[in-house]
Amino acid sequence: MDRNEIIKWLKDNDQNNLKELYRQAYEVKLKHVGLNVYFRGIIEFSNICQKDCLYCGIRRSNDSYERFQMTKEEILGSAKQAYEMKYGSIVLQSGERSDVQFVDFVTDVVKGIKNLSDNTLGITLSLGEQSKETYQQWFEAGAHRYLLRIETSNPELYKKLHPADHVFNERLNCLTVLKEIGYQVGTGVMIGLPGQMLEDLADDILFFKDMNIDMIGMGPYIVHNDTPLGKSVDGDISSKNFELGLKMIALTRIYLEDVNIAATTALQALKPIGREMGLQCGANIIMPNITHTKYRKFYQLYEDKPCLDENASLCRDCLSGRIASIGESIGFNEWGDSPHYFKNRILK
Repeated sequence: MDRNEIIKWLKDNDQNNLKELYRQAYEVKLKHVGLNVYFRGIIEFSNICQKDCLYCGIRRSNDSYERFQMTKEEILGSAKQAYEMKYGSIVLQSGERSDVQFVDFVTDVVKGIKNLSDNTLGITLSLGEQSKETYQQWFEAGAHRYLLRIETSNPELYKKLHPADHVFNERLNCLTVLKEIGYQVGTGVMIGLPGQMLEDLADDILFFKDMNIDMIGMGPYIVHNDTPLGKSVDGDISSKNFELGLKMIALTRIYLEDVNIAATTALQALKPIGREMGLQCGANIIMPNITHTKYRKFYQLYEDKPCLDENASLCRDCLSGRIASIGESIGFNEWGDSPHYFKNRILK
């Protein structure tokens, strides 16, 4: 599959053709990553952010949210719950900060999670752009995966999504540094952005390949009306973006084969069975929310985020049933690392 063929598929709206695309993607998934779905219990522990991205609900300039940061004890409590529910891994995500207090706080939390789980919980961090020294510090503390979404691989479109002090090449360099340190590296894009062309999405998939990415976390763009970008959107784009999201999962699976791909919560926000549909198009990762419910309403990157009031155990039972209903199984007590990452280590 080359760039032109990817673009052709992105333009194709024939449902019979798309059904065949999704079938092919599922076959590639079974061959390269198997039938297991792996849980990453996500803890969104702070909405305090130094960034001001034009699409994001927790951007620095949005004063409609009460700002919060969970305590170390609260985070460890959620991590312990994930451990007891047999999740193999967790994700620590927050607004972006780089001050010393924050960096040391995360280091302490990562060490605490490793200690409470006898080193058995895998830890993914999604904490934005940091210095090489910070990434190294967190890696040595026990984190082994890092998700840093590029949001778009088109530098000109990136400029339109961010203030002038947000630099595309800095984010790109962070992905390179993470690779050098030894993290399993994830990135991803928003799908269906205003001003985004289908050719841009095709180039995003090529970018994942060129950057040798191990994990993909991408989803349809969903409007947040308290953001400059959200206010510029005219009409309902949800149906178009949902289908584009499924196409991107399928095409990325076919093109990259052995990476981990998440069926994101944004899919479920647009359609109740969206995450299951993502799994059937080639995704193999689910990120159930295990943040304490009292904080969830303050961490909405987009509007109408699902499961704001559903506690972690209910979420686990619900997802387990949903996954069983499509004939797949859950890799409990497993890290579910990217086969692509280990293949590259062998090749090196």
